[in-house]
Amino acid sequence: MDKPPLKGLSGPVDGNDFESLDGLKVSVDELVYQPQVLTAPDRPHCFAYYITIANETDHTVTLKGRKWVVKEASGEVTAVEGDGLVGEMPTLEPGGSFSYNSFHVIHSRRAMASGSYIGLDETGRRVLAAIPTFEMVVPTEADNPEIGYA
Repeated sequence: MDKPPLKGLSGPVDGNDFESLDGLKVSVDELVYQPQVLTAPDRPHCFAYYITIANETDHTVTLKGRKWVVKEASGEVTAVEGDGLVGEMPTLEPGGSFSYNSFHVIHSRRAMASGSYIGLDETGRRVLAAIPTFEMVVPTEADNPEIGYA
């Protein structure tokens, strides 16, 4: 049975509907703790992340959405999913790449983030690219004395 074209993530998405595409590579280029960013009191710790998605396949791929899962040291789990990547649905030609930055805000002093990007190749095949898991750790006062968090 043919699957309808994916226009975004306006509804539930079953991960089994997607195929991991070898050669669609995701790298977390940088992770920066940003204590100067004003955040909600219940999520005081902000981390900016910088990501590159490289298309090392022979197929043109359009990224349609993402899903993040953030697991905090407290046990709290937050899932964030939606259409696009920072307001865009980038099309990656073979050999092309897309870089962007965004952020996570967390309650605990430590959390793990993981996730995936979903998209379509030029044949309409639904594809998935895993985001490598990374750890967000609030620096201690000894590591960074100007940060006022205990």
